[in-house]
Amino acid sequence: MAEPKVYRNFIDGEWVESSTHKDFENRNPADRSEVIGTFQDSGEGDVRAAIEAARRAYRRWRLVPAPKRAEYLFRVGEILVRRKEEYAREMTREMGKPIREARGDVQEAIDVCYHIAGEGRRLHGYTTPSELPNKACYSVRVPVGVCGLITPWNFPMAIPSWKLIPALVCGNTIVLKPASDAPLSSYHLVKVCQEVGIPRGVVNYVTGGGATVGNGLTRSEGVALVSFTGSSETGRQVNLACADTFKRVSLEMGGKNAMIVMDDARLDLAVEGALWGSFATSGQRCTATSRIIVHKKVHKEFVDKLAERADRLKVGDGLDESVDVGPLISEAQLKKVMEYVQIGRDEGADPVVGGVRLTKNEYGRGFFFPPTIFTGVTPGMRLAREEIFGPVVCILAADSLDDALEIANDTLYGLSSSIYTQDVNKAFVAVRDLETGIAYVNSSTIGAETHLPFGGVRRSGNGHREGAAHTSLEIFSEWKTVYVDYSGKLQKAQIDTN
Repeated sequence: MAEPKVYRNFIDGEWVESSTHKDFENRNPADRSEVIGTFQDSGEGDVRAAIEAARRAYRRWRLVPAPKRAEYLFRVGEILVRRKEEYAREMTREMGKPIREARGDVQEAIDVCYHIAGEGRRLHGYTTPSELPNKACYSVRVPVGVCGLITPWNFPMAIPSWKLIPALVCGNTIVLKPASDAPLSSYHLVKVCQEVGIPRGVVNYVTGGGATVGNGLTRSEGVALVSFTGSSETGRQVNLACADTFKRVSLEMGGKNAMIVMDDARLDLAVEGALWGSFATSGQRCTATSRIIVHKKVHKEFVDKLAERADRLKVGDGLDESVDVGPLISEAQLKKVMEYVQIGRDEGADPVVGGVRLTKNEYGRGFFFPPTIFTGVTPGMRLAREEIFGPVVCILAADSLDDALEIANDTLYGLSSSIYTQDVNKAFVAVRDLETGIAYVNSSTIGAETHLPFGGVRRSGNGHREGAAHTSLEIFSEWKTVYVDYSGKLQKAQIDTN
């Protein structure tokens, strides 16, 4: 077999080996014998070099007119269109999601490029009349500075694009730290940024562990903003680390998302939504459907239909077009899922489908776990309260809409939710009362579109919203208010008002 390709860091416009001279392997989770490539196991010196390169480049990049910055990003989108299939296949190899989902991941990055590129000719500020004569007042957006971007492995191109593209159009420079389980897709995104001619130092890419690269970004005085997507516990640590240097912090974290199925729901439609929400990306989405709250009148019928359909989902290598559910990302994630399945059993819940690791034949080469459905779940169980991040869904029973809403909101998280009903009144009550940042009606808890705000409440996020242009710009730009007095004399606001 050929030697695996070696991927380097991108610092100050050059692809360079890490100062540690260490690397790590990126292996296919569907077949651990396949090494996708080796990546730099970077140290603190590499992080410092990337930050310094970004700081130097910031002085020049912020002065490039925003429409010109946007033209680079539009060209990034055009290249991604041409390479969509290539990058999708490599994404599936590195993190396992079915190929059609990987195509959607790349498409999301394309959508972000085109959408945000349009903001280069907008970036609107405000004008307002002054209370004093011969005086002009207005406000403008200005860049923040160097942005540290810490991204996860489950959407390895889409989520980096959510951060990188709006950061650049606002005039910031960036240091990107991708997840070590899926660094190749971010590499492709950065390589395209280089190809379109984005100036050296504006985009930097450093791979390695959170203890070195992540902490280096959160604790550096040279970084003005950290945008993080990942687990709630890691997000808490990021927030604490950034507080020492008064950084701006955007946190997008976990969820324990609930789907409500009312007694008047179209059950076949609800089953389709439950399958997609629970088992797409093997349940490894922050918006995955983790709880299904079903009205008691239709509970048995819904469970029977869902179990029958889930049992027929095809598990396997995501490069097979017929596969519905790919592998889990790593052995650690597989062990976590298996531990929660045992916790569910110990708590008295009933795994009516799945629940046992797949190991026969080709399954033994990867981290495969089947779609798993638990019934007999009550709100107080750990299975119903803690994020699992795997193809495991628990079904709870409710007496009414009010009861279902109370169960849905009884969580530490608040990212996504949905309700299936044919009653418009119930739908609007649910949209109003579900305590989440995203709510769906007659649709799954997954499927966010890039031009709308994305984020949650409580332990799901700290109030910022990535995804949509008008909300991502609030993260990656500062307001500057300008007063121009052309009266020729000193005028005092709030005092010289007569």
